[in-house]
Amino acid sequence: MTLLKETLAKIQPVDAALLAAAQAKLDNKTKPLGSLGRLEEFGRRFAAISGTLTPETGKKVIFTFAGDHGVVAEGVSAFPKEVTPQMVFNFLRGGAGINVLARHVGAEVRVVDVGVDYDFEPQPGLIIKKVAKGTRNFVKGPAMTREEALAAMAVGIELARQCKVEGVAMVGTGEMGIGNTTPSSAIIAVLSGKSVEEVTHRGTGINDGALLNKVRVIKQGVALNNPDSKDPLDVLAKVGGLEIAAIAGLVLGCAAERIPVVVDGFISTAGALIAAELHPNVRDYIFAAHQSVEIGHRFMLERIGAEPILDLQFRLGEGTGAALAMGLIEAGVKVLKEMASFEDAGVSKDTH
Repeated sequence: MTLLKETLAKIQPVDAALLAAAQAKLDNKTKPLGSLGRLEEFGRRFAAISGTLTPETGKKVIFTFAGDHGVVAEGVSAFPKEVTPQMVFNFLRGGAGINVLARHVGAEVRVVDVGVDYDFEPQPGLIIKKVAKGTRNFVKGPAMTREEALAAMAVGIELARQCKVEGVAMVGTGEMGIGNTTPSSAIIAVLSGKSVEEVTHRGTGINDGALLNKVRVIKQGVALNNPDSKDPLDVLAKVGGLEIAAIAGLVLGCAAERIPVVVDGFISTAGALIAAELHPNVRDYIFAAHQSVEIGHRFMLERIGAEPILDLQFRLGEGTGAALAMGLIEAGVKVLKEMASFEDAGVSKDTH
């Protein structure tokens, strides 16, 4: 049995009885019913995913997957591809947005080279799992072979398995790859049937002319490769990215291992969407960190059936939204675990 099939076979629905027990426990806390709103949802879901009414939240890890994209040659980004390895070094030095926000919530950042067109020396904080030196330009043929897509997914699955062994309580997704809003827009266009114009935005901040070019490039790539919308792996291989594939694998692996996974913005959600298309139960394990400024993100979240936790007008990626959402999810779990019940506090219940 292949690693992917084995992982898919392991993904079970979240325990409905535990979900109900967590809600009953929350309802008996010293507060009016439902008065902590979505924090209660986070605590309830986290408990049901983890399999206990007293889940740990201490060990939090964000994986920032890095990969390059051949389609950058078509002028779809405001930045050159050299920025991908430059930003990886910034992550490793602790100077990027994700490093600052991860420190703020007590999460560890692990940087994964799954497809950067640069040879990194082994160093602390960097996991080198390079499948290829970037994808190919999808206006000239498929971005990846199916085998490359599966190999990148396997990287994510194996990292999730390692997290289970380490006792990681919560995993976050992040990415870095110049040009990666282009494959993400292509993925949601194909899977949703929406027009490319409806799901494509400015990425790193391109101007109107560059946006028109980006739309043209995506249309050209989709027409040339004709990905099968009923086959998520075909879509991923033909118009996706190596870091997107690794995120899809990480999300699948977390679902299989019953680890809550906090999905960042547009590109991370492209990976989560592929995972959710491969197995419907995956949706139960995903926390959608935030609503990105990228217009295609809303359609991805709708298709997954996930309601974003935050809307801070982010469009950075890296896992920045996931880091902040982790703090709120952890707050919800602490309400479940630490807040006094009516009996504990000697407080009278609502009698209505």
